[in-house]
Amino acid sequence: MMTNSKIETSRNILNSARGFLRIEQDGLRALEAQLDEHFVTAVEWLLACRGKVVVTGMGKSGHIGRKLSATLSSTGTPSLFLHPGEGVHGDLGVVARQDVVILLSNSGTTEEMLQLLPSLRSIGCQTVSITRDPSSPLATQAALHISCQVPKEACPLFLTPTTSTTALLALGDALALCVMERR
Repeated sequence: MMTNSKIETSRNILNSARGFLRIEQDGLRALEAQLDEHFVTAVEWLLACRGKVVVTGMGKSGHIGRKLSATLSSTGTPSLFLHPGEGVHGDLGVVARQDVVILLSNSGTTEEMLQLLPSLRSIGCQTVSITRDPSSPLATQAALHISCQVPKEACPLFLTPTTSTTALLALGDALALCVMERR
């Protein structure tokens, strides 16, 4: 038999969880409203890509990038993940002119990501950045930018990205699935 305090604790936990999920749902709704022609162009670039899609990102964005690369590969688009730290230390040899490189960064100011751009420009591949800030250095220096802004993170202490990573994951899935539908 549950005591009143256990019942109250259970209710509080469930209310918290529902609140966090609502915040993340609001983020996905905001993302849906932001979709524009830049997303369409990215799908067209991936469909026209004669090489592979290279996905890169640092930290949590890197984890999402690995998943995006795997989803692209699973749905018929050759892809690999490149850690940006490895990229700036000699591993950019995996990138060729006919590739598309997708750069993921919530802030758009991640130093390792910015360090990749001059070399990617020299290679001549197409670059797509996905950030929350369309005026960030990564957004303005990539050939194409897709905005991934969310109104609020679910983490009440702002210690970890939550809604922003959920939105980035969902946006990556939408990108891969739109490409798959059109193959």
